[in-house]
Order: sequence, then C-alpha cells, then structure tokens
Amino acid sequence: MLSLLKGSVRRGTSDILTGVDVKLVPGEVLGVLGPNGAGKSTLLGAMSGELPIRAGELLLQQKPLHDWSGPERARCLAVLPQSSSLSFGFRVDEVVGLGRLPHDSGLEADRVIVSAALHAADAQHLAQRSYLSLSGGEQQRVHLARVLAQLWPGRTGQVLLLDEPTGMLDPLHQHSILYAIRQFAELGGAVLVILHDLNLAARYCDRLLLLADGCVRLAGTPEQVLQAEPLKSVFGLDVLIQRHPERGHPLIIAR
Repeated sequence: MLSLLKGSVRRGTSDILTGVDVKLVPGEVLGVLGPNGAGKSTLLGAMSGELPIRAGELLLQQKPLHDWSGPERARCLAVLPQSSSLSFGFRVDEVVGLGRLPHDSGLEADRVIVSAALHAADAQHLAQRSYLSLSGGEQQRVHLARVLAQLWPGRTGQVLLLDEPTGMLDPLHQHSILYAIRQFAELGGAVLVILHDLNLAARYCDRLLLLADGCVRLAGTPEQVLQAEPLKSVFGLDVLIQRHPERGHPLIIAR
C-alpha cells in the first residue's frame, strides 16, 4: 500500500524525522502517538507527498508516490490535515462534493456518495447548511465526510491519512468518527491516524507507532506499545495499565 522506508525530513538545518519506517497495509488502522514536537504531523506530510523527504523511499503500491499523476493519486490517497478551513459560504453538501472531483462517476452517483459520506461522519443533518455557519467541530466532521467521499466506500489499494481528526470533537463524535474510519479499513483501505488520546488509540487502532524526537521509539500492537515504561519515557507520565472490562484492550489511567 503506502510505505515510507528509512525516511528522513529536514527543515532548515534541523532533522525533524530520521530513518523512519512506516508501512500501511490493507484492512488496518495504524495510530501514531507522541508528544508535541515529536514529528507526527511531519510524518503525515511526508507520507502524503506534501513535504519532501531528504532520504529514503516513499512508495504507493510499490511505485514512487511522485510518479503518480495528480488525479490518479487522488483516487487512491486522501488526506485530512490537522486544520482545514474554507472562506466561502458553500453548502455543506457542496463541500463534501469536492471530494468527488478526481472521479468521473456522474452527478447521481456522486449525490448518493456524498449523502453516504455525510451519514458516516454523522453530519447528514448539516447538508443544506452554509459551511461558514458551523461550529469548529461540525466543520471537522464535514471535512472528514469530504475525504471519505473522495475514496468512498473504501477498498484495497486506497489510503486515508488523518491528522488529529478527533481534536475538536465531543466524546460521542470522537467515537463515531473513529468507528467510521475503522469501517473504511474493514473494507480493505489502509489508515494512518494521529491521535493524542491513548485510550482512543487502544480501542480503534490495530497497530501503534510511538514517536519521540523524530524517531520511532516503539511499534507494535496496542498491548505491546501501551506499556507504563515507554509511556513514562516518551510522555513523562506515570500511568497504570489495565484491561478494558468488556473489550479487553489496554486501558490507560494516569496516576
């Protein structure tokens, strides 16, 4: 799917990422964790092709990402940055419809897909509203619907990159959005999602990557990564690790 091999990124005279290996695979959600300044957003920018890599290889389906044409790449790879905004008073369904621009699926099919993507993001009731009238959290859900519509409904060969998609959302919508992302993966898509909430990462991610100072400190399943010692080392936080009483995944409790 999408792989960064021995990737390094430099800004000015500083190395922001050094020798990072990341491989996204079909049907899997990879969560990226780390403190502020660890290089998480830089990693997403590098894997989307937005930031040039100083060293390493960036491959989409075993082909260098920059060898793909723009429309071809847009049909396989969608990106939700940390902050998205529009200064035009488009209707919400028009904003989500922008995700269909790389496709030639026809107005009627696009209308159905836009409606389905809005529903997946729990934003269908906003469809006729002006984007500018929405709260920050509502706008975030609309932009998630837009990137879902770009790849709808999700299949093997497609990749979704998301930078803190739950950052502006209330607890209910944090879970509903991550559930929609999991459904995308279960249809064969590959997902990279940057998260700050360790418990959300434990519940919704198949694998985790723990970044610090531009390097991968630990990678593996939530059970392997969410351990007291590495979390203390990276975040400076003393935690207790228990099991969720119903789901069995790690439950992180600050001491």
